[in-house]
Amino acid sequence: MTKACRLYGQNDLRIETVALVEPGPGEVMVRLGAGGICGSDLHYFQDGGFGPIRVREPIILGHEAAGTIEAVGAGVAQAVGQRVALNPSRPCHACLYCDEGLFQHCLAMRFNGSALRMPHEQGFFRERMVLDAAQCVPVADTTSLAAAACAEPLAVCLHALAQAPDLAGRRVMVTGAGPIGALCVALARWSGAAEIVVTDLQDLPLEVARQMGATDGINVATSPQSLTRYEADKGCIDVTFECSAAAPALRTAIACTRPRGTIIQLGVAGDLSIPINMLMGKEIRLLGTHRFHAEFAQAVTLIASGAIDVTPMISATLPLAEAVQAMTLAGDRRRAVKVQISF
Repeated sequence: MTKACRLYGQNDLRIETVALVEPGPGEVMVRLGAGGICGSDLHYFQDGGFGPIRVREPIILGHEAAGTIEAVGAGVAQAVGQRVALNPSRPCHACLYCDEGLFQHCLAMRFNGSALRMPHEQGFFRERMVLDAAQCVPVADTTSLAAAACAEPLAVCLHALAQAPDLAGRRVMVTGAGPIGALCVALARWSGAAEIVVTDLQDLPLEVARQMGATDGINVATSPQSLTRYEADKGCIDVTFECSAAAPALRTAIACTRPRGTIIQLGVAGDLSIPINMLMGKEIRLLGTHRFHAEFAQAVTLIASGAIDVTPMISATLPLAEAVQAMTLAGDRRRAVKVQISF
């Protein structure tokens, strides 16, 4: 038996004891060390879902995690004691898009901690779990499990970076300074951007963004006039990463991005109002980005090497027994950017 954090519906999160089986062929048992609370976890907890995706049966949350292998099944190369980052993405490798190498668009994708399908795909927020060995990416002993648990959101941002033109010497804007925004800042700095401007409604995430490489942070709630210099002459930003999924932020992105510039849309929401005439008149490229594939292993490498320092964005770590408090804190952007649960 093992303890797990299971959601039954809106604001109904319980710590329960669930059955634990031994790993079979190609599987490993992992003792979880750290798990990050994502925006989708918050939506499930606060609203019972997001968009058309609703919690329809009890679900163990969590898709950002790292831990240590405790037992292995037959045919597994990893050793007991190996520290690993857990990749929640499990494409089928057999559908139309997998055959084209577009694994993030798999028609039968299984993704830990997702309520998209029935039955729901159970997540990582538990003390121990058995999963496919292929989901486990080795982590160096010198890398903390808290840092390794940030590989999943970093992989999302790496996939977004792959949609953008070369950032070296460019002016970059990031709208929304949550965890995804903060990691986009770090990647822009790593990619050699000359200037990195970040916008948000709260001061704390803006300060974290500065620690991760931003050259300017603008609180658009208190100092909207500070955007004027970036909007002048049809805009001066070469590439914008829109991470908030808020209509005003997308409007800001379009206003500040220069003609023939690029906007990468990372933030997820429902329908948004778009100033389409400005988008067309400036010939801006507005591109979507979705999840990741090969970028997960790259994210682990960047964190392990120290090329990307994720620690400034980890605001707090609470034990599994305080999962409800952790969710509440994670939802307060005045006090936290990334909240993790320890096991």
